[in-house]
Amino acid sequence: MSQIIWKNKKLNLSRPVVMGILNLTPDSFYDGGRKKGLDVALRHVEKMIDDGASIIDVGAVSTRPNAAEVNEAEEWNRLTGVLVELRKRFPRVIISVDTYRASIAQAAANLGADMINDISGGQFDEKMFATIAKLKLPYIMMHIKGRPASMQLNPLYDDVVADVFTFFETQLKKLSELEVSENIILDPGFGFGKTVEHNFEMLKRFSEFKKLGCPLLAGLSRKSMINRVLGVKPEDALNGTTVLNTLALLNGANILRVHDVKEAVEAVKLLEATQRGR
Repeated sequence: MSQIIWKNKKLNLSRPVVMGILNLTPDSFYDGGRKKGLDVALRHVEKMIDDGASIIDVGAVSTRPNAAEVNEAEEWNRLTGVLVELRKRFPRVIISVDTYRASIAQAAANLGADMINDISGGQFDEKMFATIAKLKLPYIMMHIKGRPASMQLNPLYDDVVADVFTFFETQLKKLSELEVSENIILDPGFGFGKTVEHNFEMLKRFSEFKKLGCPLLAGLSRKSMINRVLGVKPEDALNGTTVLNTLALLNGANILRVHDVKEAVEAVKLLEATQRGR
């Protein structure tokens, strides 16, 4: 778990790292439409790298609650130009593509994407696992209950942590049957088919997922579990995000997926200084 190695790349996870979010969508819950235009997107990525991001996660489909489906052609149209330029301008940065479509994963890999971030954990496209097995790229497997358009309509669990844990076990077995057993990162999917109570229960027991033997990703940035407790809007949820990121780190998170890279990197540094005793 201390590092992920593939092709000519290596991601050192001996200390937590930060994944910066690049949304190319017009309707994301927090920054939809703000990264419109290639130059704006590239400047934002440059800033995230300067602030300490180890990974840039590029997404072209909003997966916020009640989000409408975007067809494959539109997803690829949003992605392709930016992905080409990112790979050209930042050859050393690790680029993750946020998609649940196997065809987009394959096409993105052809343009130099390093990692696939699948919010469905292989549920939305039956070809995804076979594609990952062929690509041999790191794969982020997230848990979601339902689909974005309906996932927040009364999600029910017997025990949210146990149920998500069982989902991961099942999906990991499927990947193992395709001889994929390394370079898998698990994301329990805060806010994806979970109530506020479910989310905080998962955060409190986040370390239990470490028993699965894979690095863990926490995606808490500016999410509704913060906003509803504090009574704030996403644009005012940076302080709350930092608090929850710190709790995730204390519970074993290896990767923080965030909108605000500088603050997340500072949280990692301060936690490490505390653990060293200085």
